[in-house]
Amino acid sequence: MTMRIAVLGAGGVGGYFGGRLAEAGYDVRFVARGEQLAALRRDGLAVESVAGDFTVGSVVASDDPAEIGAVDYVLLGVKTWQLDAAVRTLKPLIGEGTAVITTQNGVEAPRQVADVVGQGAVLPGAVEIIAFLDGPGRVRHIGGLGKLTFGEWDNRTSERVERLRDALQASKLTAVVPDDVWVALWSKFLALGSFGAVATLADAPFGVLRSRPGTRQLIVDSMNEIRQVAKATGVELPADAVDNTLAFLDSLPEAGTTSLQRDIKAGRPSELEAWTGAVVRLGRQTGTPTPLNNLLYELASARSQAGTQTD
Repeated sequence: MTMRIAVLGAGGVGGYFGGRLAEAGYDVRFVARGEQLAALRRDGLAVESVAGDFTVGSVVASDDPAEIGAVDYVLLGVKTWQLDAAVRTLKPLIGEGTAVITTQNGVEAPRQVADVVGQGAVLPGAVEIIAFLDGPGRVRHIGGLGKLTFGEWDNRTSERVERLRDALQASKLTAVVPDDVWVALWSKFLALGSFGAVATLADAPFGVLRSRPGTRQLIVDSMNEIRQVAKATGVELPADAVDNTLAFLDSLPEAGTTSLQRDIKAGRPSELEAWTGAVVRLGRQTGTPTPLNNLLYELASARSQAGTQTD
């Protein structure tokens, strides 16, 4: 059975995952614009990867989703701050049985997409990869497994989940269908929500954050608030979730930094609203106190608004 896949957002994530699927022979169509669209049409897609370089010479790409039409799967590869505009272009890609896979950082994207296309069309997901555009039509993958964790909204088994998992695995990608996709998303969010704002305000790498007792405790306290917010939304994280996330922090490169702190420091659009902002919003919605994350959010927001850059 032919599988048609649309990739909306041909940046690092969409370019890498879509490129791997296309290289494996799947019918992949990219929604792109500007120089990226022109390069894809003219030269195809070139990927430099720690898992092996490859090129997709013939790429189907358009800036108009209506030219692509209804597909079996839509992979949403845009950043959280691009998502609102992206979901408004989805409808021409949606047919009977179409599944839209979210890959955005945070825990709010699935609901944001479901509000437009319907909850039944959404497969909540999360990616683990370090990849970025290295020029028009060129993606550079420097780390991470190229892993997509996803599942049905209600965690039931389904043929469309199994088909996508098989396709990803056949494309040299890692596909994980967890017992509970929401636990998986919140487990990743536990790290994002806690590391990001503390790192941004300290303007310090992982090695410093984890070695100073004070900043390490701030991260733990932030995680404990996030865990309570998750519980209030109906997601019970494992008892060792905080310990496991600290172990993850300890495993990161000493000089590494978060994308949030890099973006805010450089004055670029950031995912602050989807990280610490989400903790604050969901805490307020569920009546869960988040005093530390409120403070982190306000200070990081002020820094972002002021465009502060520190050498």
